[in-house]
Amino acid sequence: METAPAIPRWNVDRPFLTGRFHSEIKVPSQPSGAKPYPVETFCRGSENVIGSYPVSVQELLVIDDLLYALMGVEGRYISIKRVRGKEGRVVFQIDPSMDLALQELTQRIFPLCENYLLISQFVEAKSQFKSGLVNHAFAAALRALLLDYQAMVAQLEHQFRIGRLSVQGLWFYCQPMMGSLHALGIVVEKVSSDNLFGSATLNLLQSQAKAMAGDNAVRSLLEKMTQCASSAYLCILERWVYEGVIDDPYGEFFIAENKALQKESLTQDYDAKYWQQRYSLKDGIPSFLTSVSGTILTTGKYLNVMRECGHNVQVPVSENSKLMTFGSNHQYFECIKTAYDFASCELLNLMKDKYDLIGKLRAMKRYLLLDQGDFLVHFMDIARDELAKRPDEISVEKLQSLLDLALRTTAAAADPCHEELACCVERTSLLKRLSILKDLDSPYPSNLGKTVGDGDDLTEPVSITGLETFSLSYKVQWPLSLVISRKALTKYQLIFRFLFHCKHVNRQLCMAWQVHQGFRCLNTLGTAISRSSLLCRSMLKFIISLLHYLTFEVLEPNWHLMHDRLRNVKSIDEVIQFHDFFLQKCLKECLLLWPQLLKKLEKLKAICLRYASSIQLLIPSVYNSEPDDAAVASSRMSKSRLRRSRINSPTLKSAAENSTISDSIMNFEKEFNAELHSLVPLLSNNSQTEPYLTRLAQCILGVGTDQ
Repeated sequence: METAPAIPRWNVDRPFLTGRFHSEIKVPSQPSGAKPYPVETFCRGSENVIGSYPVSVQELLVIDDLLYALMGVEGRYISIKRVRGKEGRVVFQIDPSMDLALQELTQRIFPLCENYLLISQFVEAKSQFKSGLVNHAFAAALRALLLDYQAMVAQLEHQFRIGRLSVQGLWFYCQPMMGSLHALGIVVEKVSSDNLFGSATLNLLQSQAKAMAGDNAVRSLLEKMTQCASSAYLCILERWVYEGVIDDPYGEFFIAENKALQKESLTQDYDAKYWQQRYSLKDGIPSFLTSVSGTILTTGKYLNVMRECGHNVQVPVSENSKLMTFGSNHQYFECIKTAYDFASCELLNLMKDKYDLIGKLRAMKRYLLLDQGDFLVHFMDIARDELAKRPDEISVEKLQSLLDLALRTTAAAADPCHEELACCVERTSLLKRLSILKDLDSPYPSNLGKTVGDGDDLTEPVSITGLETFSLSYKVQWPLSLVISRKALTKYQLIFRFLFHCKHVNRQLCMAWQVHQGFRCLNTLGTAISRSSLLCRSMLKFIISLLHYLTFEVLEPNWHLMHDRLRNVKSIDEVIQFHDFFLQKCLKECLLLWPQLLKKLEKLKAICLRYASSIQLLIPSVYNSEPDDAAVASSRMSKSRLRRSRINSPTLKSAAENSTISDSIMNFEKEFNAELHSLVPLLSNNSQTEPYLTRLAQCILGVGTDQ
């Protein structure tokens, strides 16, 4: 809220310029029948009290004083006093010596005089800058009404001057204004005492108009005052829904702007609240806008996004769609709906056409969800040595250059989106990273125990390498960062890390399987090599089944479901909603939100990796090479190499009968089967509540029966 200009001090200090020149009294409590005020106080300008004159003369004198009192000015026999402790409230006092009948009629007119003074002072006070635009407009409407009131007093004075006005006639002519000024007096007193402004003033006027449903004239007047007071508010609303600009110098609008939140936070902060809190609803929404407040907020937000993109657009406005008035026909609802539809459609088309939203989402699927895996195979080959290092020893620049090389030498080179890819290396394992992100919605049943954030047993591995912590990042520009925010990108990365490590385990098991191919020329039935071959095949089927489930049972169907939904969206909020739902569903069905199941899978993968490494080290003599070169040789074995290995059959046979190999294989087999069988009940028991676990359980059970 901007600072309101100050009112000159002389405008307050000189009461005769502002109408606040009445002396102040404290109304005393008098015994019944006693004269409340001395008679002498009502004889200003006259030597005699009014009771000393005949009744006919008293009537002329009191009419003359009443005409002054109607304008808030004291007369000779009527005085005006401000009540101490009640701002703006005055009392009119009359000479008690007056005829009782005249006193009764005169006192009936005093409430009109009091309400006139109350409203006059309200107009003066609320015309100051700090009172806000709504109170300014309300005061201006009251000032116009007071002009009609003053014209009525002038006409009564003319009737008095020509001898055609009596006290009874004065009372009769004042009747139309009595009810109107009384109702307005209640409103202005409430506004002044509670210091209301903005929408609070509008709500008070509207509720008061509804309360006066029995008096059609007063109700119409209050409705007119509400229309006048709301005109300034509707101007603010009109600029917001047609231009996306908050022109609210006194903080009266029900939409607040938090300028501290910048759009750059969407790509930097995981918990960025830009879209939710940059513009938000405040308390005190006008009652006639409550039902469409959310639509109004969203309309301006859409227009703001386009302005931030340099795409200046304004809702086309006709004379019939201006929001200058509101009424029972609710035409302004249609105007707001039209503005919302235009802004929503314009922003959605801008995101889809100019910024290629669908194309960017496809790129996220292609690279971070490994939909196009040829570049990954090449990258894992050339970056193997670097990824085998500890995370703090890895050169991210070197990985980036290797990734660029892999992208340029594969089919990804034809995709311009690959230039936005970047390497990143985390410092913690996947389990640890999941435990840090506490805001992920976890669907854990009670029988699965601990959550991601709990779990003393979800400990960090003693030694992790880049293979466990490597991830890809994607550079997202505004306004696409509204959809692919830092939070959404983090979820993509969690899925990528899980898939990447599964791919690594699969490659290592394939290399171990190739080692076993050197024994095909021998009859190894009943030996450790035969047992190892069966175990290797079971491990391969396990990891391949897991990858098949992740890609073809989870990612692909969920992606196509989201893609189909995005074809029919009508707003960017729906895009964000469907995209977030897709990511959350993928995280859940990929078991990243099931800590106990995920821990089991991580243990199984760790066993597979240890087994693959052991096989390549325990049988180095198969190819007559050094231990470190055995894996490379086996993975690239040609037919001539295989032929040479068959010649060395005694060496192969001795390797097959080696007791060290036999004991190691038995230990791996026992450990792998134990972990695998412990996983099966967890999947089966929860498959009724989570149907996707049934598909994974079928894959795992298939592996178990094969053993």
